[in-house]
Amino acid sequence: MALEARAFPLPESTRVITVSNQKGGVGKTTTTVNLAAALARSGARVLVIDLDPQGNASTALGVEHRADTASVYDVVVGDSALQDVVQKSPEFEHLYCVPATIHLAGAEIELVSLVAREQRLRTALDAYLAQVDEPVHYVFIDCPPSLGLLTINAFVAAREVLIPIQCEYYALEGLSQLLNSIELIEKHLNPELRVSTILLTMYDSRTNLANQVADDVRQHFPDQVLTTLIPRSVRISEAPSYGQSVISYDTSSPGSLSYLEAAAEIAQRGAAS
Repeated sequence: MALEARAFPLPESTRVITVSNQKGGVGKTTTTVNLAAALARSGARVLVIDLDPQGNASTALGVEHRADTASVYDVVVGDSALQDVVQKSPEFEHLYCVPATIHLAGAEIELVSLVAREQRLRTALDAYLAQVDEPVHYVFIDCPPSLGLLTINAFVAAREVLIPIQCEYYALEGLSQLLNSIELIEKHLNPELRVSTILLTMYDSRTNLANQVADDVRQHFPDQVLTTLIPRSVRISEAPSYGQSVISYDTSSPGSLSYLEAAAEIAQRGAAS
């Protein structure tokens, strides 16, 4: 299949993308993992930072994240360097992951008293990107479904925000709150931050509602919404239980092909901008 074989254009400098939506169940982690895997499969060097205490991205990428594993917690709350906690994912040659462990659940409270608490992930990431032997093309940060200090760290570390929106009732609910938060971060902490991409997930073409939601979102965000829609798919849901992305679990499934197509769009938009 042509799409599977083609190489996507690589960005000139590292694209740091935070995947966020404080509404749960919209396919945030699924999107993070599968876009990262699709880009790594095409030859890009990709790092996923799992900032969600549930550690689902770490599970899906097949990396170790037991309680005693060195993790993003040690970087954000402790003084560990990012390179000391990065693990190689068995998924693809150039795919790496900074795992999350259960310790991250208490990090919101621990961060409150720390100096430069909103900047800790950015400082660690900038230091890491400056010293790696080979350039990293993409960094994806998977956020918890809330707007606390961990998510603020993700927004400060990133240059772009990718928002997955499910094609279901109440899809746009809470989105204005998220956009307001991003605007505040941009104003006070990270002037480079922008919403670059919106991806419609869990699309079911058989329902009028899904088509209506897709039209609504496109009307509100004509420049950010990707053409590609991610369908509802059993394969996408099954893959993490095997410690895999759908890209490696079932490459030719509609879910996998949709994420490959979305990754190609993201890569091409980056090359064009």
